[in-house]
Amino acid sequence: MAEERNAAGQRLGPRVAIRLPRPRPTTADLAGRYVSLTPTQPDDAGPLFDAFAADTSGAGWTYLPQEPFATQDAFAHWLAPVCDGDDPVFYTIRDANGVPQGLASYLRITPDMGVIEVGNIHFAPALQATTGATEAMYLMMQHVFDDLGYRRYEWKCNALNAPSRRAAIRLGFTYEGTFRQAAVVKGRNRDTAWYAMLDSEWPAQKARFERWLSPHNFDAGGAQIAALADA
Repeated sequence: MAEERNAAGQRLGPRVAIRLPRPRPTTADLAGRYVSLTPTQPDDAGPLFDAFAADTSGAGWTYLPQEPFATQDAFAHWLAPVCDGDDPVFYTIRDANGVPQGLASYLRITPDMGVIEVGNIHFAPALQATTGATEAMYLMMQHVFDDLGYRRYEWKCNALNAPSRRAAIRLGFTYEGTFRQAAVVKGRNRDTAWYAMLDSEWPAQKARFERWLSPHNFDAGGAQIAALADA
């Protein structure tokens, strides 16, 4: 497509072909082979508290805005209002038996621009480094691009959070830079690393996920045959 310029000879960006604004995330369940995601409800507080309590070191809370909750009641008090919010929109990640094992959300939802972010990701130890953890992220991407038609899907994290940064790259996001002194969290400076995936990149990423998630990619013991990076 030929580059457009205005009357002053200045270069212009490509015209956006999709219709804006895009729809907001739905309240429908997102069902996969290994996990399902359901809109978070207050009744999820007990099972989630128990699942997160298996993290006895508290490492999973280090880069979250919250500290570990001392009691189930305290966690339930925090969880109740987020169940009714429209930004962020929280989902509970359930294992194959329907047991809650994690949280994730859409946030900074900007329908007018077709931009949305994934964040507030908190996996219990039982979910970490599992096929289900990867599938949960795939299901959220699929909803954003295939169902809602967004142009841009963002992932942001504390620049010191090495596991989150590795996960972003593994999942197909592109590193775009670090915003220095972007926030103060728990009284400490946070430099924020930015990653994103575009709608034009999604078809190839979707095919990669589907190859990796295929039952043919796992042996009888459930171990992966090809890594996601090689799928």
